[in-house]
Amino acid sequence: MPHVFRVLRNGRIEEYNDYNSIPLDFEHVIAFIPEIPPGPHTPEQHEEIESWNDKLQKLMEIERARSN
Repeated sequence: MPHVFRVLRNGRIEEYNDYNSIPLDFEHVIAFIPEIPPGPHTPEQHEEIESWNDKLQKLMEIERARSN
């Protein structure tokens, strides 16, 4: 299953499978579903898994800034 990221942008829900493709001018995060591979995980996979919360928080900051 690939990553699924959905945002509301210009009144439309847009879906992305690559986090880095998400535009920074969206209104709301609708879905944030990163793919987590089954374990056991390599150190690299652990690093990626641990980064997802920070990435979500970055999107939430953008969302909060646009709502003010």
